[in-house]
Amino acid sequence: GDMRSSMMGMMKSMDAMKMTGDTDRDFAMMMKAHHQGAIDMAQMELQRGTDPKMRAMAKRIIKDQQKEIAEFDRWLGKRK
Repeated sequence: GDMRSSMMGMMKSMDAMKMTGDTDRDFAMMMKAHHQGAIDMAQMELQRGTDPKMRAMAKRIIKDQQKEIAEFDRWLGKRK
């Protein structure tokens, strides 16, 4: 795939997500999908990109977004 198809996949995932009416929970779930989309695009950059600055940024994005996804997961796990 390409960046556009990666973005479309993220949007499709977010669009299919059923809202609960609990703003905090809905925010956490939507942000998890959003962050995963960023990770997917950053991984694509690492696979195909050649610019050192963009590759370094992609590595930081993956690390940071994975950390935040884990935080959302911990929070969601406590809210069951």
